Amino acid sequence: HQDGLVHISALADRYVKDPHEVVKAGDIVKVKVLEIDLPRKRVALTMRLADSPEKSAKPTPAPLARAPLAKARTEPRAAGGAMAKALSEAMRKN
Repeated sequence: HQDGLVHISALADRYVKDPHEVVKAGDIVKVKVLEIDLPRKRVALTMRLADSPEKSAKPTPAPLARAPLAKARTEPRAAGGAMAKALSEAMRKN
């Protein structure tokens, strides 16, 4: 047995204004697992048992680190622009 939370939108097939319309604290209810998020240690549950899961039943892989979009430069970048020029001139005056 595992405790969990059911989002208000997943309590019933109809609009639920107040969760107390459907359940009360301490109720034991039947739920269906929609998704398991291991990195966040969360389980997405629904009480709408007739619904099919939105995603496939395959486990979702953890997101991988993104690869850089462009190849890194090997030589240092030349400073330029109006702000760099103004800073350079200000440094020369001191």
